[in-house]
Amino acid sequence: MSLLTQAPPRPRTPAGHATVLGVHGAEGKTGWKAFYTRRELASPTEAVEWASLPPGAVSGEHRHTRTEEIYLILDGTGEFFLNGTPHPVRRGTLALTTPGNVHGLRNSGDTTLNWWVIETLTPRTQNALTGTSHTETAPMPAQIFDLNTTPRVDTQGTFDGPLTAVERHTTTSGETITLGHESTEIAGFLNQGTAELSFPGSSARIEAPASFLVPAGTTATLTPQSDGELFTVELKISQP
Repeated sequence: MSLLTQAPPRPRTPAGHATVLGVHGAEGKTGWKAFYTRRELASPTEAVEWASLPPGAVSGEHRHTRTEEIYLILDGTGEFFLNGTPHPVRRGTLALTTPGNVHGLRNSGDTTLNWWVIETLTPRTQNALTGTSHTETAPMPAQIFDLNTTPRVDTQGTFDGPLTAVERHTTTSGETITLGHESTEIAGFLNQGTAELSFPGSSARIEAPASFLVPAGTTATLTPQSDGELFTVELKISQP
């Protein structure tokens, strides 16, 4: 039986985003918007978000204790600080941060630095919320990848929560990309180009930058109307 009980949430864009001061203790301004939160997500995922830094700005270093988080650079250049060590980042850089690690981000370029953020609950945190015991394990090392050279990254073995894979697609006008799985919801971000996003019974034209969600138990097709770039993340749900 399908797990979909309502119409898929509409696509979201960074338009109208908030401006936040002093993110994680750093001076300056950060653009931020939550695309999807727990109310719209079936997986144990806190949020699917977008963030932005002007040139020279910093998102402060902070330690993760209860969540796993990806930073996926969408535009611009900068430095990702992992446990105090800077790593150069550009469009397509993917950082996987696990509990016990410290991370932060600085825009070292002369254009805006935008990134996609997805934060998920670890099994330990899920069990703590439900009062269930959980065997302690050693923290997994954080990792950094370049999706321009490794288009698909399997995160299992680094993450043990719901986020299982991240993929970069180069889209070509007229092709069709089919997305959907019975036990996994798909978060997508069209980073370049335009496309028709179709679900059973509905369709919409989306223009980059735009995020969308394919609920578990349904299928969507993305038909690019121009060449572009698409990122997708797979989020496993708990089976009933």
